[in-house]
Amino acid sequence: MTRITVTVDGTRYTDDVEPRTLLVHYLRETLGKTGTVVGCDTSNCGACTVHLDGRSVKSCNVLAVQADGQEVTTIEGLAQDGELTPVQQAFHECHALQCGYCTPGMIMQAEDLIAHHDDLTEEKIRVGMEGNLCRCTGYHNIVKAVQQAAGANGGAGVSAEAGNGRPAAAEPATEEARA
Repeated sequence: MTRITVTVDGTRYTDDVEPRTLLVHYLRETLGKTGTVVGCDTSNCGACTVHLDGRSVKSCNVLAVQADGQEVTTIEGLAQDGELTPVQQAFHECHALQCGYCTPGMIMQAEDLIAHHDDLTEEKIRVGMEGNLCRCTGYHNIVKAVQQAAGANGGAGVSAEAGNGRPAAAEPATEEARA
């Protein structure tokens, strides 16, 4: 066993862990942070995305011992005093989910994308979110939510593609895209 100390969602934890324990399993099984979901265990889907010292990582690809001394933020740690972040609010308002399984990882990746990138065009959002897979939505409303949230953060993160200072409207989804 290896002793680690990690701050998760603002609370400091010290635990003995088996050195091969994945961060996602430590968060879920030891700390009860079940909002971080296990999707694939191969780092392909992004459902387990969390922030490690302020940057998004797929927690199924990080050992708990690698997080020793660092700060982890999970989906449970985003909202403060019951107030949703602009990204969480935009996902709600834009209905950027269907089954919801991928939503925690999508939100965590979107938070990182907005925090660390300027001039977010639709293409840049799609590229920045491509490591997070959704089997239900077709991504249209997810992109729309990221655009809205980026605009809510002062607008610096959204490209004025429409020429009016607002993000360009996304094309309506076709019947084939909705199927």
